Amino acid sequence: MIDTLLLVALPASGKSELRRYLASLPAEVVARDFHLGHTKQLDDFPYVHLMRRIDEELRRFDVESVFFPSPDQPFKNPWDWGTLTVLLDEDYRNLRTGTAADPDPGRLTWRIDKARQAVGAVEAFGFVPARARRAVEEGIAPDVAEFVATLPDGPLGRTDTALLEFARGGPSGATPPLDPPHGYAYSLSLFDPTLLATASILYVWVTPEESRRRNLERARPGADGSILHHGVPEAVLDADYGVDDFLYLLESSEVPGTITVRRGGEVFHLPAAVFDNREDHTSFLRADPEAWPADRVAALHEELRRVFAGLANR
Repeated sequence: MIDTLLLVALPASGKSELRRYLASLPAEVVARDFHLGHTKQLDDFPYVHLMRRIDEELRRFDVESVFFPSPDQPFKNPWDWGTLTVLLDEDYRNLRTGTAADPDPGRLTWRIDKARQAVGAVEAFGFVPARARRAVEEGIAPDVAEFVATLPDGPLGRTDTALLEFARGGPSGATPPLDPPHGYAYSLSLFDPTLLATASILYVWVTPEESRRRNLERARPGADGSILHHGVPEAVLDADYGVDDFLYLLESSEVPGTITVRRGGEVFHLPAAVFDNREDHTSFLRADPEAWPADRVAALHEELRRVFAGLANR
């Protein structure tokens, strides 16, 4: 059984749709065909949404935004890709130990500043006036409460699999290896050794061009907080997802079929597999499950069974 699964890909590649499909299946089918326990799912997209909400509240008080120049632009500080990884890693550790998440929005802003410090970035709220910060925290309180309510309960049991979804990439025109803080090599190096020692990776492969097309297709107005229907701004696709380094890392790994991760003085070889979704096998999963075509479900299931068999056998 796979203890921890990292589900990675460019935006709109089908990651969240696959999560939805896995969650729709009986536990015994998931265990038999995909070597997964009961999946307890995490992802870092909610933190991006919360950061944009924080900026929105700051602008209401005529205070300069801290994360994004405007709602349709990439991070002001690209090291916030590391910030997201540290926050996701914290969620994983809380899930493993059964530590309950704190819905206090002040706790969230504190966590963001600590995560920024961990990756060598300046605190986000150090220059925000105290009165404005309190008002912002009050404004985002419902968003934080909604996010915390979606987090799975821990601790992880022997029949559970932690599933972490995230996307990393680099600017259009870049060539791997990507320089930090872009790319998977950098973000993977920030995870706790306990995670790296137990993790496998499933990469959903689409081209940057196809990622861009599907991103436009799935976006719905007002769905900024939705994992299935949010749209990544065009400027972000160009600056942060014009290319990614996963296949490069897989091909250049010291051990075939793995991704080599260096964290401090330790080296980890994470088993990795590729689900080829360049021809779209997953977008239909955004519809109501009762409308899923049986033949497409069967074809998807069989291909996933094949991919997971290779992953579990490494």
